Amino acid sequence: MTLAPTRELVAAAGASGSAVAAFNVLSLDHVEAVAAGAAEAGSAALLQLSENAIAFRGAPEPLLAACREAAEASGSPLGIHLDHIEDRALVARVLDRAQEFGVGSIMFDASRLPYADNVAATREVVARAHDVGVWVEAELGEIGGKDGAHAPGVRTDPDEAAAFVAATGVDGLAVAVGSSHAMRDRSAQLDLELIARLAVAVPVPLVLHGSSGVADAIIADAVAAGIRKVNVGTALNIAFTASLREALAAQPDAVDPRKYTRDARAAMADLVARFCRVVDSRLPAS
Repeated sequence: MTLAPTRELVAAAGASGSAVAAFNVLSLDHVEAVAAGAAEAGSAALLQLSENAIAFRGAPEPLLAACREAAEASGSPLGIHLDHIEDRALVARVLDRAQEFGVGSIMFDASRLPYADNVAATREVVARAHDVGVWVEAELGEIGGKDGAHAPGVRTDPDEAAAFVAATGVDGLAVAVGSSHAMRDRSAQLDLELIARLAVAVPVPLVLHGSSGVADAIIADAVAAGIRKVNVGTALNIAFTASLREALAAQPDAVDPRKYTRDARAAMADLVARFCRVVDSRLPAS
């Protein structure tokens, strides 16, 4: 059994100067690909289920159960995380069953609210989550690319970030440093100097969202500067869909999904292994 608490995985990454790769999962294929890729790399990883994914599936419990079972069967330490949860009722629903499903952490996203309201809402969630042993991530300086969020160029201020962490008691902080969600190319440029300043000013691990749009070398530099959790979502879907298109083009009469999704799942697993190696230079190359 290698279902692991997020708190322990992130702490271990921080102690070694590396980061934990966290992958957004939409289906059982995603879950199995993350487990396989992490095992291939010999790395820990996080299985993440976002509020958008939950809305797509209709309920969190079935996919959470799949994540738990995959983690318990894996030879690599895998944690379970809830990503970008804005709905307070959904927070309560998940926390009520967090121990049952092995949920080790949740990212509560109140970044759309005015600063004071973000602080108040986040503080309440932190108190409830800590009561059941769940690690909490929050966001300050909304990351671009989610439903047309903020204007390009917004950055997290180190002093404000330190004050936010002190006021809320969060365990990890997602910061705006140049990345953007849902990018299909890897052209994002990160403010590495800002990451370093944030790592000094903020007493909790820093999280990089939108990593699919960042080149491997820059992600590695961001980890060296102080990032401790690296979120990946869009890149998995690009790999899956590209493989699926190729398979269906080669098999136009195919009707059995097993025959055209197997390679797509393997493509995601290969990508997972690569990202795990990028965020932890101690891992052997493929």
